[in-house]
Amino acid sequence: MEVDAGIIKELLALVPQQKPFRFVDEIISIDEEQIVGAYRFREDEFFYRGHFPGRPVTPGVILIETMAQIGVVAFGMYLLACQRNVRPSQMEYPLSLFSHMDEVEFKGIVVPGERVIVKGRKIYFRKGAIKMDLTMERENGEVVCTGRLAGMGVAR
Repeated sequence: MEVDAGIIKELLALVPQQKPFRFVDEIISIDEEQIVGAYRFREDEFFYRGHFPGRPVTPGVILIETMAQIGVVAFGMYLLACQRNVRPSQMEYPLSLFSHMDEVEFKGIVVPGERVIVKGRKIYFRKGAIKMDLTMERENGEVVCTGRLAGMGVAR
C-alpha cells in the first residue's frame, strides 16, 4: 500500500533528533513491513574535524545512529501510528528509542558529501518494541554497513 506524502512529512516532523544529531533527510518508501530512507552527510558535519583531520571519514557509531534513526525511530513511530489507527501527527508525544544492536558489520567507509540509503525490514513489532534488519548502501547499491537493531517506544 502506497503511503501518502503527507504522512511521510508528519513522520519526519516527529523524529526527535535534531541538528546537529539528526541523520535522516527523507523517507523514500514505507509500509508495515519495511522502510527506505536516506541521508546526505554534509561536508561541515561536526565530527569530521577530528575524524580524521586531512582525511575525514564518517564514524561507525554515526552510521549506526543513521540506521537507528531511520529504521528504529521513524519506522517505530510509523508502526505505532498504524497500530493506533491514527495519523503520526495525532499521536501525543511519541518517542521511539534505539536500545540494542547485534551483528553490525562495516563493509566500507562513508566520506563527506556522500548520500546513503538505509533499507530496513521488520523482524517484529510487539508491545512497543521493534527489531529490524538494516542495510546501509551508497547510491550505487554498494553495501556500507549491515546490522540488526532494536528499540522501544517510551512515554515522555
